[in-house]
Amino acid sequence: MEREMESDMKPGADLDVLTAASNQPPERGDIDLWAADAPLRAAIAAFGGRAGVLAGHGAALGRGEMRAAGAEANRCLPRLELFDRAGRRLDRVRFHPAYHDLLRLGIGAGYSAIAWEDAPGGHVNHAAMVYLHSQVEPSTCCPMTMTHAAIPALRKHGVPALADFWVPGLMSRTYDPADAPAAEKAGFTLGMAMTEKQGGSDVRANVTRALPDDAGWRLYGHKWFCSAPMSDAFLTLAQAPGGLSCFLVARWLPDGTRNAIRIQRLKDKLGNRANASAEIEYHGARAEMIGEEGQGLRAILEMVHHTRLDTAMAPAGLMRAALDEAHHWCLHRSAFQRRLIDQPLMRRVLADLTLDWLGALWLGLRVAAAFDGTSGEDRAFARIGVALAKFLSNKACIGVVGEAMEVLGGMGYVEDTPLPLLYREAPLNSIWEGSGNVICLDILRTLARLPLAGEVLSAEMEAARGLSHAYDAALAAHRARWPGLPPEADARWFAESAGSLLTASVLLRHQPGIVSEAYARTRLSGVRGRVAGALQGGDEGAILDLLGTGAEE
Repeated sequence: MEREMESDMKPGADLDVLTAASNQPPERGDIDLWAADAPLRAAIAAFGGRAGVLAGHGAALGRGEMRAAGAEANRCLPRLELFDRAGRRLDRVRFHPAYHDLLRLGIGAGYSAIAWEDAPGGHVNHAAMVYLHSQVEPSTCCPMTMTHAAIPALRKHGVPALADFWVPGLMSRTYDPADAPAAEKAGFTLGMAMTEKQGGSDVRANVTRALPDDAGWRLYGHKWFCSAPMSDAFLTLAQAPGGLSCFLVARWLPDGTRNAIRIQRLKDKLGNRANASAEIEYHGARAEMIGEEGQGLRAILEMVHHTRLDTAMAPAGLMRAALDEAHHWCLHRSAFQRRLIDQPLMRRVLADLTLDWLGALWLGLRVAAAFDGTSGEDRAFARIGVALAKFLSNKACIGVVGEAMEVLGGMGYVEDTPLPLLYREAPLNSIWEGSGNVICLDILRTLARLPLAGEVLSAEMEAARGLSHAYDAALAAHRARWPGLPPEADARWFAESAGSLLTASVLLRHQPGIVSEAYARTRLSGVRGRVAGALQGGDEGAILDLLGTGAEE
C-alpha cells in the first residue's frame, strides 16, 4: 500500500499546499487612522478639537505608502558628513527621503503651527496630530514637537526683533530641508541642546560658557544631547557672567557662513532611529540671548512645558498602533480550531490592555484642552496635569506594547511587523523631558509652590465623586493616605495614584459606562493580578469594539 501511495505522488505536486501562507492575516493596505478610531473622534468632540482638520490628516498618514515610508526611514539611518572632499567642515546630517516625506506631511498639516494660529482647539488638534503621527513614525515627531514648543518661548522671552524673524518661519506650513541660512528658506525647524554629560537633568551643573563681545554673545562648550541637529536653530543653556542663561544659536550666520557648531558624533540609540541626535561642541558660536541674563531656566522651561504635552500624548499613539496590530492579527489568525479573537483568554488580555490606551488618550486630550484655556485655573491644571499624564501613560506604554508584541508570537519579534519599532520607542517619552523621578519630584514642587495646582487637581477629582463606588473608595483612600504633600520617597506612589484617579475621573465624566467603570475597578483597586489579563467583570466585547470599527470582522 505504501509503495502504491508513493507511486501516485509526483515530485513537487503538493509544494504549493506546503508553502502557502495560510492562516496569516492579510496585508493592511490603507488605514484611515481617523475613521477607524471612534474613541479619538469622541474625545476630540468632547474637548473642542476640529474634526475637519484631523480627518484628512488621519487618512493621509494611514496610507500604506506613508507607513512604508516610516519603516524605510527607520531602516536607512541618518548619516553624518563632517567634511567635504577638500577637508572643509560640513557638520551635516543626511536623511533618507522618507524622513523628509514624513516631515513634509506633518508640518504641512500644521503639526508645529496649529496650536498658535488662534483657531479654537489649537492644542487639542496639535495633541491629536502627535497621537496620529506616533502611530506611523514616531521619530519624526521630535523636530516638529520642538519647533512647536519653541514658538511660545520666543514670543514670551525673545526680544521683538528676534521673535519677529523666527516665529513666522517656525509657523510656516512649508517644510524646507535645505541646508542654508534661515533667511533663504520658506520654513524653519528649531531644536534643543540643553543637557551636558556631567549634569544630565541637573542643568544648573552646566559648564558651557557664554562670553559677551561687541556683536553679542559667543558660546564655548560641549552638549551631550542635541536633538535634531539639522534644525535651523537651537535653544541652549550656557553660563553667562550673570548666571545660567538661555540662548538661540542659528546654524548659519546672516553673512552666509556656518556658525561655529561642531557635530562630534551621532548617538547610536535604542529607538527613535530615523531622527538624528548628536553630541556637539560650540567653538565660539554666535548666539542671541533669550530672556534675562541669569534667568535661562525660566525661558527654556517655557519650551519644556509644551514638549511635555507631546511626551504625554505620544504613548497613547504607540499603544494604539501596537494594539491595532494585535487586534488585526487576532481577527485573522486561528489556533486550536478557533480564531484568536474568539478565545476567552486572548479577549481578556486585549480588553485589559485597551483600558490603558483609552485612559492615556482621554487624559492626554483633557490636559491639551487645559493648554487651550486662558484662566489661571487652566494654566495651573495644565502644569500639574501634563506631568501626571506624562508619568502614568509612559509607564503603561512599555507593558502594553510588550504584551501586544507577544500576541503576535514570533512574528511580533520580527522587523517585518511594526512591533519592534514600537517596542524600541516605548521607553523614550518617559525619559525625554524629564525621566520618571524628575517628573514625580516636579509634581511635588508644583503642588508646594503653586497652591492653585492642588486646588484644581482636587476639583477635577471631586467632579467624578458619586459616579462609581470603586472610584469613591479609591479617592477616599488616596486622601487618607496623603492628607497633605507626601514625603519625597512616596513621590512615585503618589503620582501613580493621583494620575490614575485623574484618568478615571476624565473617563467617568466623559465616557460613562463599561470602559470607565472597568478602569476604575481595575486601576484603582488593589484586588487584581499584576499582569495584563487580570480584568474581571467587564464587558470584554464592548471594550474590544473600541479597537476598530468592526469592518475587519
